[in-house]
Amino acid sequence: MRDIERLTSAVNMGIHRRKVDLPDGSEFVFYMTPLTLAERAKAKEASTSSDGNDIALQLLVKKACDENGERCFTPGDVATLRNQLPSDVVEALLMQVLTYEPGAAVDPKQSSSSSRKTAS
Repeated sequence: MRDIERLTSAVNMGIHRRKVDLPDGSEFVFYMTPLTLAERAKAKEASTSSDGNDIALQLLVKKACDENGERCFTPGDVATLRNQLPSDVVEALLMQVLTYEPGAAVDPKQSSSSSRKTAS
């Protein structure tokens, strides 16, 4: 097996469930495929500045989907994410987008806790 084949077969590029614990004790659940370098480059191009947070916010808007495959956020939500939420909540969301966590891909519609917001 070639090295490139070994690398591509070792990762799961399917849809993964991601969650962030919210201050009220509930969870914000979303789904995404792992981030690629090409997607990161596109977000950098779409960003109005070279600030890492702006680029990560672009990625969050592009990647985060609900159990039906609908985007959780629109480009117009960036200002709200930036200005009306605590930085630790937004940073937790961004970390979920920027990091790869190995595991099995999921079918969001088959997930037992597939709502975007669930109480603990």
